[in-house]
Amino acid sequence: MFGNRNRRKALLASAALVGGALLMTACQDTDGSVDSGAAQSGSPSAVAGSPSASEDPEDAASDAPTDGPSGAPSDGASDEASDEASDEPTASPSAGNGSGSNGSRVGQVCGANDLSWSTRSESQAGGYILVMAKAKSGITCVLPAALPTVAFGSDGTEAGPVEQSVGKPVTLSASKVAYAGVNPKTTNTDGGKELDSIIVAVGNEDPNPVSLKVGTITVDKPVVTNWHTAPKDAVPFN
Repeated sequence: MFGNRNRRKALLASAALVGGALLMTACQDTDGSVDSGAAQSGSPSAVAGSPSASEDPEDAASDAPTDGPSGAPSDGASDEASDEASDEPTASPSAGNGSGSNGSRVGQVCGANDLSWSTRSESQAGGYILVMAKAKSGITCVLPAALPTVAFGSDGTEAGPVEQSVGKPVTLSASKVAYAGVNPKTTNTDGGKELDSIIVAVGNEDPNPVSLKVGTITVDKPVVTNWHTAPKDAVPFN
């Protein structure tokens, strides 16, 4: 009897100890969970969505986007503009006088092939032929102070001088014209050679004389003037 009572007391005591231990454990778990949840829900991170307090401001600025538009043209555009400007053609210098088809003749004696020739019949002084000479394009040359060489027919009859002395040199270029007057017949008798052209050269040494049509003329003791710069001065008066 006493043995059963003592055993029951021992069991009750053990049950009480176990229950107390369980109650204390439950209290501790409840307190811990409440504290932990409160810390998590009530203390959000102070640095969420913002740079870390330890991060360097200059590093943060360097990470900012740099792709925005620029107000100044790029180096490539300016280089292309410079290249286009350098590719533009530049004006070259024009050629000077003396560069005609027969080469430079500046300051040199004219040859017959350096000149453009023409003739005209005039009525003064009993009728004569006015010979006109002009430098070809791009040529500047000098007619010397000498009588023009004027020949007639196959026998080479030459015109003699009208004036007592030779004239002055005449420089021809551009539109300037030199004049000489030829009287094919100075005699008052009948006769003479019937011709329709004359041969003109710049002096007896000219290698390129020219033949000029003058219409039908009678040639007998012909004469010619010096070169002049005005047609009125080239009338071959006897």
